[in-house]
Amino acid sequence: MNSVLQTSAKPPPPSPLPLRPPPQTHPSTLFPQITKCRTLAELKQVHAHMIKSAQIHDPLAAAELLRYLSLSPHRDLAYAVSFFRLIPRPNCISWNTIIRALSESGDDNDDPVRAIALFVEMVCDESVEPNQFTFPSVLKACARSGLFEEGRQVHCLAVKKSLDCDEFVVSNLVRMYVLCRAMVDAHRIFDMRVIKNHSLNEFTKRRREGDVVLWNVMVDGYVRAGNFAAARKLFDEMPHRSVVSWNVMISGYAQNGLFKEAIEAFHEMQQIGEGELGPNYITLVSILPAISRLGALELGKWVHLYAERNGIEIDDVLGSALVDMYSKCGSIEKAVQVFERLPRRNPITWNSIIGGLAMHGRAEDALNYFWEMEKFKVTATDVAYISVLTACSHAGLLSEGRSVFHHMVNVARLEPRIEHYTCMVDLLGRAGHLDEAEQLITNMLLEPDDVILKALLAACKLHGNIEMGERIAKRLMELAPTDSGPYVVLSNMFASVENWEAVSEVRLTMKEMDITKDPGCSWIEIDGIIHEFVVEDGLHPQAREIHSMLEEISDKLRLLGYRPNTSQVLLNVGEQEKEIALHYHSEKIAIAFGLISTGPGSPLRVAKNLRICEDCHESMKLISKAYNRKIVVRDRRRFHHFEDGSCSCGGYW
Repeated sequence: MNSVLQTSAKPPPPSPLPLRPPPQTHPSTLFPQITKCRTLAELKQVHAHMIKSAQIHDPLAAAELLRYLSLSPHRDLAYAVSFFRLIPRPNCISWNTIIRALSESGDDNDDPVRAIALFVEMVCDESVEPNQFTFPSVLKACARSGLFEEGRQVHCLAVKKSLDCDEFVVSNLVRMYVLCRAMVDAHRIFDMRVIKNHSLNEFTKRRREGDVVLWNVMVDGYVRAGNFAAARKLFDEMPHRSVVSWNVMISGYAQNGLFKEAIEAFHEMQQIGEGELGPNYITLVSILPAISRLGALELGKWVHLYAERNGIEIDDVLGSALVDMYSKCGSIEKAVQVFERLPRRNPITWNSIIGGLAMHGRAEDALNYFWEMEKFKVTATDVAYISVLTACSHAGLLSEGRSVFHHMVNVARLEPRIEHYTCMVDLLGRAGHLDEAEQLITNMLLEPDDVILKALLAACKLHGNIEMGERIAKRLMELAPTDSGPYVVLSNMFASVENWEAVSEVRLTMKEMDITKDPGCSWIEIDGIIHEFVVEDGLHPQAREIHSMLEEISDKLRLLGYRPNTSQVLLNVGEQEKEIALHYHSEKIAIAFGLISTGPGSPLRVAKNLRICEDCHESMKLISKAYNRKIVVRDRRRFHHFEDGSCSCGGYW
């Protein structure tokens, strides 16, 4: 293929081709019998009639029938290719149609390569000349196939035929280089296009608006490459932005874990105003995962209301994202409400509601929805089984969890993944069946990963099995030497029995290997703004007021009988120092800020990156009673709903 592309290109015609073909009568007005077809069978009947009437020999008729066979909703690509092969002398329209159909096809991974092969045939056919409509399709095929060298050769051919200035050819050239991860080549073409447009006179400068596509492709390329600094710089320099421009940045941030940046970009987009540049369906689907991760419920509510007021359909995809958002932002009741109102549901939607109920400790409801799926003839996916097993683990439903796992293996005939085994190990371990959990890991056919070993290690810490915990921690250290998790848990286990010598050894090892513990961090949303706090945080503008509120909380809790659980401070220091350390945990700081920033009776929602400690858990129960507040805390594992001195977890967490 390479040599053909390099040697068989013909020189460009004496005069350059026009950017677009001259006006002509559209084929669909000449062949209404084709456009009236509503099924493939009807198209084949028209084909048969055209053969009998000899109309099939008309190049325009053949091209129009080929267009419907290959690009219409009733297409049959295999039939279209066979039909194309029977056309005696296909014109440029027919070549372009079949190349485009193959380059855009999602039916077969080899179709884009077949499109390139057809293009080679076209180049070798002296009776037809590729035009500006040919190159975008073949470049798209190169991009989808990742064929960088072939794409460069197509680029050379476009230059030789003076078609490399056409805006559609240029945008597809840039996209091809972007998808082939050749950003230097992509930027070179992009720069040439931008410089040329800046040299245009004032009348033709209006065409610059069409170049927004080119800018979007470049921004998307840097996002794909993970170079967000370059992507943002280019985005800020854009002379014109479309909704697509914003969507590229927002979805890029969200999909790469830059959730705060995604929300900041979304806020910028909101400030521009609704209308042409207002958020669309794609924007909402893109931003909701970032909102979910940061627990920004008020912003999530705004997104939901915006969709309803602007006629954006809440289908199964957007609905799933909303259910997930409400669940992860602490409003499981609203998540259930959205789920129940959806006009249609897909497996992802069911997974979202079951997973949400699991996170909130509502295991019975999660099980009910899981078994209800069968009534609606929805086949449970492996993700649904992970969600319902997690629900059983959070509620200590050992027999129900075993039953679900048995159903998955012996009824649904699904091969358990490592995640399913992890759920079972967590369920068994938390219930105190440590030996059975370890045996399950030993007997499974899969190689254990760090997640399943961490689940067993956490169970060892919970039940004080230091012997097994030390053994599992050492396996984890061999598997992931730089992960702080096993070192911290092992150190805490030794500290719980006051084996300070062993604690020192573990911490010395961490220091020698430059391993640092993840700092505790909590977020709270107030008036649509997310405030972040770390342990002993004193950098907030209202730090003095927060400190005063922490002192007030401490005094109130002592009147209710609270005594700091200093056993959670696993340091070899005095009791007073331990109490001070507990006093400034990040979730307590976030709650103190919430109390001074909201009106009486307002609920408070906090998200935390680590598991909530026992002292903070007990404190939250008492704070909810002392201040008559509903407090929702999402830690690394699940949600805790504190109200009137009690927690939804019932002490099993």
